[in-house]
Amino acid sequence: MKKIITLFGIALLLGNFAFADETLTQPIEGSVVKTKLTVFSDEDNNFGLKDSVGNVIVEPEYKKMIKLGDSWIIQKKSKYGLMDSTGKYLIEPKYRHVDRILGKYVKLGNSNDFGIYNEKGETVIPPEYTSVDILFGGMFLTKKNYKYGVCDKNGNVILDNIFDDIYMPKPNIMRIQYNGQWYEIEQIAGGELQLPDDVKNIQGNTNFKVTEFITNPVTASGYSAVTFTDYFLKIFSSISPAHEETIDELMLSQGADTVNIFIKFTWLPKYPFTFAKNYYHNLRTPNNGPLADVKTELIQKMQ
Repeated sequence: MKKIITLFGIALLLGNFAFADETLTQPIEGSVVKTKLTVFSDEDNNFGLKDSVGNVIVEPEYKKMIKLGDSWIIQKKSKYGLMDSTGKYLIEPKYRHVDRILGKYVKLGNSNDFGIYNEKGETVIPPEYTSVDILFGGMFLTKKNYKYGVCDKNGNVILDNIFDDIYMPKPNIMRIQYNGQWYEIEQIAGGELQLPDDVKNIQGNTNFKVTEFITNPVTASGYSAVTFTDYFLKIFSSISPAHEETIDELMLSQGADTVNIFIKFTWLPKYPFTFAKNYYHNLRTPNNGPLADVKTELIQKMQ
């Protein structure tokens, strides 16, 4: 909730003018002469680009323009893409969600086609994931078919998408759940964890300590619930992540429209349906949803 209030305050202060005063130096395609390009807006607060003498290089038809190296993340209507400084699309604006990562990558996606691209529109991580998130050490956490994996900053797959859950409680520690069992990888020397390319042989690497949790996976994942009441509370607790995902989907992923959405409350009629969808998705997640540990424990008792 604090994140929402903070973003709301920033949005009210900056509004649609956040990108209107940005300037840069770019070569115009087909010319060896560099010219200063300036972001400008029309009466409808749509953004475009002008050169130093006032010539319109890119028509003002974008709700949002964010600098990404020599390119621009753009929002056209409600969809996002990537464009160079001449107006040429590097990635067609067809995605509902966007995020600039590490100042040099852009994450674009709808539901099951999230990917990572560089400023040239080249694919770093292919658009085939339900989610892609940044980890410590410049690594990326990927999710596909309810399974998690890890890619490095160049898009190379370090861990295939075969794991039930992956998270990093500390910059030098990664915890991995596989078939209901938890493992911890700790980097002994250095700062943030950077998994080696030969991660399958990591137990023989003296720079890493690998620990297997012998405890019940329910306890290892942060839950000591064994009673019906505890399981009920765990199911109830999934309301919070479902709420956060709903807020992100309805408001925080709307780019330049965020202020209008807050003020006009146009998102309220959509909230119940979107929340129900996200809650159901979290509830039925087979590997790390609210009932995953219950199923794991039952399977172990039946073996």
